[in-house]
Amino acid sequence: MVDTNAPAHKPRVVIVGSGFGGLNAAMKLAKLPVDVTVVDKKNHYTFQPLLYQVALAVLSPGDIAQPIRSILRENKNTEVIMDEVTGFDTVGQRVQLKSGTELIYDYLVLATGSTHSYFGKDEWAKLAPGLKTVEDATEIRRRVLLAFELAERKKLETGIHPELNFVIVGGGPTGVELAGAISDIAKLYMTKDFRHIDPSMAKVLILEGSPKILRMYPPDLQASAVKQLKALGVTCRTGAHVTDIQPGHVMVGDEQIESVCTLWAAGVQASGLGKIVAEGLGAKTDKRGCVIVDEHLNPGAHPNVFVIGDLAHVEENGKQVPGVAQPAMQMGAYAATRIGLLISGKAAAQKPFHYFDKGDMATIGRKAAVARISWPFHAHWSGFMAWVTWLTVHIFFLIGFRNRFSVFRQWFYTYLSFQDGVRLIVGSQDLPGWGNLNKPGAPEQTVPSANVASAAPAASH
Repeated sequence: MVDTNAPAHKPRVVIVGSGFGGLNAAMKLAKLPVDVTVVDKKNHYTFQPLLYQVALAVLSPGDIAQPIRSILRENKNTEVIMDEVTGFDTVGQRVQLKSGTELIYDYLVLATGSTHSYFGKDEWAKLAPGLKTVEDATEIRRRVLLAFELAERKKLETGIHPELNFVIVGGGPTGVELAGAISDIAKLYMTKDFRHIDPSMAKVLILEGSPKILRMYPPDLQASAVKQLKALGVTCRTGAHVTDIQPGHVMVGDEQIESVCTLWAAGVQASGLGKIVAEGLGAKTDKRGCVIVDEHLNPGAHPNVFVIGDLAHVEENGKQVPGVAQPAMQMGAYAATRIGLLISGKAAAQKPFHYFDKGDMATIGRKAAVARISWPFHAHWSGFMAWVTWLTVHIFFLIGFRNRFSVFRQWFYTYLSFQDGVRLIVGSQDLPGWGNLNKPGAPEQTVPSANVASAAPAASH
């Protein structure tokens, strides 16, 4: 006899990835009659737009990252598994995990984002780290701060030190943000901390292969960004194609540019899951490994599978929707809504996904930014007004009140005091290519190696 009082089976939704897209899908699914499993190889969500602030010692990792379980603890229909996807069984509707576990799904949401692309030169990764994770941010922080520390020690020991040249490959938002932040800490926050070197003499260079920096922004904001960077002492070279990266230098054609620290901000590609999706679901990918989806964010003939965020190749009006936070959040909400409509049998009434563009912002430095506002009005802002807008929007979107309060307090303190409180170097004290750098940052002086106390006096500030 069938027990008619037994609870009906709830559809199982598996979400892979807990970035902007995955978390927004999970939040919206919390209100639907489904069971949700969130899978991520990390236990925390990272607010990526502020990673560069961790990389340049303004914020700590805890200010921009929060455990996934903490974020979703109020979602009674949601569980979290820390694991990594290795494959799919489309017939049995199963997700295969690295641990050997298989998860059965009725609906599947894939949102694992993107990673760095070195355009086939993966060996450059160790010499020029990119910025996508908290681990990336702390490694960049280590290298940038270590360059100043090693220069101080070298000056103390020998009376000279290599020029503090920082090279950033890529002039998009990440490259511009890194460049401005390095200039800020060198010229504003560290000038009184060293006795033998002058941090403000550090040079920051952006190498951009295309004709313009921030090439996705309007021309007036591009010009404003260059002007603001120049005011910070940052040099921008466009049409500069990097041909090689080695310890201590970067090659642009036959030109060798010495660098105490080289950072990568030139390209992204879909996470490794894109290839697994293509193989397991028979989906197509673009040249960056993004999964090509239809108007409802479905890959191929899989109406119960959704690919969202940076992992998805979505086109509107012949152009690909950009791989940034806004589209990912909107895709997550759309996928969750569509799952609810599919369950209720009303999906036919849903319109195709449409990206609502609210604008773009990029910070350049202290009180410097550019902003293209598309909603609730249209405007192009530069300088202090754009910076305040950027600050407000980014704090608003931080998940968790504690994070908002902590970030605002740290920013306010930094703004008023010109002090950075997170300048910690952890890990190795080696810097790639340091021993190969020979250009002095100060006139050569003879200093007895056995008597470091007689080293050159502190640089004037």
